[in-house]
Amino acid sequence: METVKNDYPDYPVFKGLQKPLEFLGLRGRYIVWAAITVGSGLLSFLIGYMIFGFVISLSLLTIILSVGGVTIFVKQHKGLHTKKSPKGIYIFSHSRQY
Repeated sequence: METVKNDYPDYPVFKGLQKPLEFLGLRGRYIVWAAITVGSGLLSFLIGYMIFGFVISLSLLTIILSVGGVTIFVKQHKGLHTKKSPKGIYIFSHSRQY
């Protein structure tokens, strides 16, 4: 039998380093969380400025950004993927029914 040879050139394929996307110290899905936090903070500042005034809206912006930032960094420190931590071992010793 004769082997058929293709005349197509071979190109190297870069498949990445199997690491999550990183931007300014934020990894993976936490980049989206940070964008949502900043967007909601700015939106709340604009709405709060129209309704309440500058000082209250600035404090609202500060609270949203600080709570969001702390939450993001605490969750990122625990790991990129959501993990369930065991809460303990429960032993069912007997039932009153039997």
